[in-house]
Amino acid sequence: PAVTFGGKLSIPSDYRIAKKTFLAQVHSFLEANMGRGGNASLDRPVKGNSVPENKNLVKRAVSKVQGVKQDLSVLKSIWLRPLSGLDHAERLEHFYAPQANLYDRFRSSFLWGRERLVQSCAARLENESNLVWVDLGGGTGENVKMMAKCMDLKKFKKIYVVDLTPSLCEVARAKVKANGWKNVEVIEGDACTFQIPNNGKANLVTFSYSLSMIPPFHNAIDNARSLLAEGGLFGVTDFYVSSKFDLPCRQQTSVTRWFWRCAFDTDNIDLGPERRMYLDHHLQRVWEYNGKGSIPYVPYFKAPYYVWLGTNVKSAEGVDAVAKSRRPHLFPPTFLYSLSWEDPIVDEPVLNMGENDTMLTLTSGGCNALHVLLSKPKAVYCVDMNPAQSHLVELKVEAIRRLPYEDVWKMFGEGVHPEFNTIFSKKLAPFLNERAYDFWDNSKHFFSVGLYYYGSMGLVIWAWSIFSYIFGLRNWTKQMCSSPTLEKQREVFKSGILIRLLCMIPNFLITLGASILCNKAFMWGCLGVPSNQANLILGDGRSFGEYIGTVFGGAAKHTSLRVQNYFYHVCLMGKFSKDCCPHYLKEEHFNRLKNEKLLDRLHNVTGSFMDELSKRVYTKVILMDHIDWTEEPYQKELSARLSKQVAKGGKVILRSASKNPPYIKHIADAGFQMKCIHRHHDEPVLDCVNMYASFWVATKL
Repeated sequence: PAVTFGGKLSIPSDYRIAKKTFLAQVHSFLEANMGRGGNASLDRPVKGNSVPENKNLVKRAVSKVQGVKQDLSVLKSIWLRPLSGLDHAERLEHFYAPQANLYDRFRSSFLWGRERLVQSCAARLENESNLVWVDLGGGTGENVKMMAKCMDLKKFKKIYVVDLTPSLCEVARAKVKANGWKNVEVIEGDACTFQIPNNGKANLVTFSYSLSMIPPFHNAIDNARSLLAEGGLFGVTDFYVSSKFDLPCRQQTSVTRWFWRCAFDTDNIDLGPERRMYLDHHLQRVWEYNGKGSIPYVPYFKAPYYVWLGTNVKSAEGVDAVAKSRRPHLFPPTFLYSLSWEDPIVDEPVLNMGENDTMLTLTSGGCNALHVLLSKPKAVYCVDMNPAQSHLVELKVEAIRRLPYEDVWKMFGEGVHPEFNTIFSKKLAPFLNERAYDFWDNSKHFFSVGLYYYGSMGLVIWAWSIFSYIFGLRNWTKQMCSSPTLEKQREVFKSGILIRLLCMIPNFLITLGASILCNKAFMWGCLGVPSNQANLILGDGRSFGEYIGTVFGGAAKHTSLRVQNYFYHVCLMGKFSKDCCPHYLKEEHFNRLKNEKLLDRLHNVTGSFMDELSKRVYTKVILMDHIDWTEEPYQKELSARLSKQVAKGGKVILRSASKNPPYIKHIADAGFQMKCIHRHHDEPVLDCVNMYASFWVATKL
């Protein structure tokens, strides 16, 4: 996973086959991008094959030229042909008639919301049958074709494609006949007046880039609502501009609002916010996506569009408006941690979680929040300022909800899933908020290379993979992670050439090397350790060399990497094993999270820890090593806020890189009884991570 070229070539993590695989990928890359003969030393064409190859090239070139010619014809109709007609129906026909047969090709690279709308609807209806779907303003029936890729059309008793434009209806009827869709009927009619025969009701009603072209949109929406069965799904996708004061996820600048409204107004398309506001008022929003899509032959400009799903049952669980959160300064554009770096097994007896507990914790990789849910608390709030950490947790939660165990294991146990792109589009993306949707849509390659090779922690795992290959430590690593007993693991550990060399090097050289390696850039960029925390380590009078030796030596000698210590197992192997993994990846716990609906008790928040702490009273708070990162004024403010928001008898647990963190006195002064559970050197190993020099519990007096 170390090297990629345009997302097409990669060096695999198993370096024994690296050379063969890499050369094969180079060959494939050159063939795809340069044609055969791009590098004769890699592939010499078989004699006699050049003529068919040249014919194929000519056919593709002619096809592309014809496609461009067709697109230009559509653009001419859109941009240069003046609108005319006595009424709305005539104007639509005048606009679409010249481009009806070319409509689908051009719109496939322009109407980006259609596929997302169809996928989102299909994901919510795939387990139902005997459905009725009304697609208002359905045009050429392309949405039906898209739906056929997402679910079996036989699950629909009837599909009505309703459109006011005769030329588009003709194309739709031809498509229905060509595909043999017996349950699809194309109706030339008005979305404002169409009724299902025999006063029937629909399970799904959609507007796909049509609502903005209907002037009496109130009538169209009201009529569509009357068609919808109770609990039915209402879907809309279209271009848009926001209002001056809109939901955070929709908000646009004044220039953006003015430009796009003017640009589309010339074609009688109204992008005003009134349509979606009317939807929000009369229906319960259950999912929404706001994005931008490219426009054919128009570089740099991307038109704003939305996908909106709702229902007519007001008691249904709605979706909160998602703010446009930004990552904090100096944070990487991805997650720091792919798993939580604190041992939840050690936390359990200290916290003693119960069904009436409300907990607040830092998000990190989300593993510990999922672990706590198994205790059935009333609610768990996990918060992080880095949006990518929230996106990671959201993906884990939706994967557990929507996928079978083996798919979740491949994604988060092995870190690789060959079918992730399909699973993401059809099963997961329709339920993610738009920020998580965009993040994972751009990061799907994580699951083709290996999830745990990405993020800041992934840099360390990748570096170890390279290092162990170069110095012949792969077999030693595998033996460490597969030793049947702890005694055998200790033997393997001591026999490793790296360990023997380190034992031979004088202490001052180890200390010097550790000091050079543990610079601020490396500590933060790769390990996620800020300078404040590094200073706490040195403040105890310890060297980095001694600290590193205590951390890794204790974990290697006193915790089993085969069945217990999944933290270092994943670092050494780049993946978990089913015997050594976080609790949520064990099948029995996975089934509990899924079947007992424990995930409904988890609230995933992107924002400030202090802000979330102030919103409600908590009985349990997990600070992790959060205070290590901060300055004294914040530490005092946090202590005072904890005093107000933690219930009497409530517990706050925290860890520190220091044996005696200076901020402990601030928490004690705020009305907490402080107790140190353990420190480095008190015991051979503190927990499986063994990275924190002390572990504390504060009880509210």
